[in-house]
Amino acid sequence: MKNGKLVVFSAPSGSGKTTIVRHLLEKEELNLEFSISATSREMREGEVDGKDYYFLDAHTFKQHIKNDDFLEWEEVYRDNFYGTLKTEVERIWANGKNVIFDIDVSGGLRIKRKFPKQTLAIFVKPPSIDELKIRLKKRQTESADKINMRIAKASAELATAPLFDTIVLNEHLENALIESYTLVSNFIADRS
Repeated sequence: MKNGKLVVFSAPSGSGKTTIVRHLLEKEELNLEFSISATSREMREGEVDGKDYYFLDAHTFKQHIKNDDFLEWEEVYRDNFYGTLKTEVERIWANGKNVIFDIDVSGGLRIKRKFPKQTLAIFVKPPSIDELKIRLKKRQTESADKINMRIAKASAELATAPLFDTIVLNEHLENALIESYTLVSNFIADRS
């Protein structure tokens, strides 16, 4: 498995990484295709299997783990698995595209370790934990307990930021979009 480049965006939930990734996918000159992650969590309203995620039940997910079908995977919360199928990256590279990921911190760092020269790992940092909590509440997609779990996890995730190639502070979205575009564009243009 070695072809195109890999661009990883990781951050605590609510930091804005998905918004940034969607913006970059619209830029045809970057030649990016989104890596759809697999998950065992329940599908949320409006999500589509095979577009937002590959939704698998926990048993099927565990079978893929046993078969070594994942580039990276993690049990993010109890019985709540996320991972990147090797076939997904191979599919994108076969299309002649660079892969862009919107994945959790641990998964992003695993990809960087496996493909150190082919990967640009970007950590999207929120302005503060308080702002993160506000953003998660505004989504209105999760219970207060789930939000509290995400906030508790965010502190540990923020501590990993220095392990990434670069950090984009998402205090003002427009600035974060411009900075992310520049970083990705320069990385893709670099042929070394």
